[in-house]
Amino acid sequence: MKRIWGFLFLAGLAAYIAPSYAQTAKENKLHVIIIGAHPDDPDEMGGSAYKWAQMGHDVLMVSVTNGDAGHQSIKATELAKIRREEARRAGEVIGIRYITLDNHDGQLMPTYENRLQIIKLIREQKADIVIYPRPYDYHPDHRYTGILVNDAAYMVTVPTVLPEVPFLPKNPVFLYMADGFTHPEAFKPDVCVDIDDVIEKKMDMYHQHTSQMYEWLPFNRGVLDQVPASEADRRAWLGKMLKNNWNADPYREKLVEIYGADRGTTIRYCEAFEDSEYGSRLTKENLHDYFPFLPE
Repeated sequence: MKRIWGFLFLAGLAAYIAPSYAQTAKENKLHVIIIGAHPDDPDEMGGSAYKWAQMGHDVLMVSVTNGDAGHQSIKATELAKIRREEARRAGEVIGIRYITLDNHDGQLMPTYENRLQIIKLIREQKADIVIYPRPYDYHPDHRYTGILVNDAAYMVTVPTVLPEVPFLPKNPVFLYMADGFTHPEAFKPDVCVDIDDVIEKKMDMYHQHTSQMYEWLPFNRGVLDQVPASEADRRAWLGKMLKNNWNADPYREKLVEIYGADRGTTIRYCEAFEDSEYGSRLTKENLHDYFPFLPE
């Protein structure tokens, strides 16, 4: 009888504690939104996105345009459908949602209407982290995506702006994606993520963007004749073409600071982020809260 009562007591205690653990897990779940100008642009941070997703956090990738201008032969209406489906499949590779908006490629402007689109997305995602391009770039869509997110940053907390969508009680951390532009100022990394273990998964994401990776970009860069015919050869070729974009060498000092000398000096590929200073600030004290896969 004592054993039975003991069992019932423990079962009741477990039932009492379990919701508390579940609630804690729910409260600790991060909501991340990665915003790019075109389908495949958010994939820049695909390695980190995969790491968040693997830990059970909610990640949304968004292309602000539908990519309907970037092809040498496919018409806009059909291309938009193709690129939307390619983006969806890329998200599927790492188990996240990946959506494209209906703004035309090459025509994006930093209007109030477009700002409201961004505010709505960030609020609906209940974002803790917003990742996006800096407003310095060769492509106007990239620049204006950066401007739109910067302009939306504070407004996501203002109840009277877009009142039909609940405002965020706490401003997210707004982080810039890495880039190589130096004017008017160079990118300065605040955090770097080792992606050696997920680089192939990231390449698998890019592999889904057939119309971009194997058709439009090679045509635009004059190397269309170099694209292999078979699926396997294309995937291998793509890795050789792209992987160096995430070469860790420029960020070695920051990687050693985060991962220690033994690991930091051997990392080959990484994704780097810069605190934009437009939202809540990223600090040494909260870094692991936002990037829980980093070493403590």
